[in-house]
Amino acid sequence: MPVPLLVAAAYLVGAVPFGLLVARHLCGVDIRTRGSGNIGATNVGRELGWKWGGLVLVFDALKGLLPTLLPVWLTDLTGTPLQNAMLGCGTAAVVGHMFPVYLRFRGGKGVATGLGVAAGALPWPTLAAFVVFAVLTLLLRYVGLSSTAAALTFAAVQLFREGSAMFTADRWPVAAFSLGVPVLIVWRHRGNLRRLLRGEEPKTFGKESTGPR
Repeated sequence: MPVPLLVAAAYLVGAVPFGLLVARHLCGVDIRTRGSGNIGATNVGRELGWKWGGLVLVFDALKGLLPTLLPVWLTDLTGTPLQNAMLGCGTAAVVGHMFPVYLRFRGGKGVATGLGVAAGALPWPTLAAFVVFAVLTLLLRYVGLSSTAAALTFAAVQLFREGSAMFTADRWPVAAFSLGVPVLIVWRHRGNLRRLLRGEEPKTFGKESTGPR
């Protein structure tokens, strides 16, 4: 199958708003009217409880991972061209999550979907980013801060691993994902960072689930 079609399909899969769907159909809530108004796992977890936030986290990660694997399943590419196609699809899935066509391009912040993509295509920098996220979340309990730190860690580790080779003509999808997506994630968390500086940022999953309504 042509890679551009796979990239388009990856965007449409990434754009599926699982946070909105889970909150609406399992809990009877429009999550856009609660908390920060974001459709991601963190807002769902804070407002409806950890089990619903965890469910959204899994779905959002899978909609990053599975589109990333489409070129493995549906093309004959190998080596660098295969990894480039995987990251092209993965980047499209993250952009779909952040700017979903189904919700007038108002989506989530891309962390869970980016995690799914990175785990499928670039596992070592993903591991480093996950460790940073987990440690900061356990110590400070600010998901927004942990997410931005993890995104920057991912970019730094990947740049260290590849160096200037990441910017060659045949590796531009690696640069687009490894640098572009972390920058987008940090930008999408700018409100969290401003609230943190003002001392107004809520901590991780502060409410228990009330169950479906």
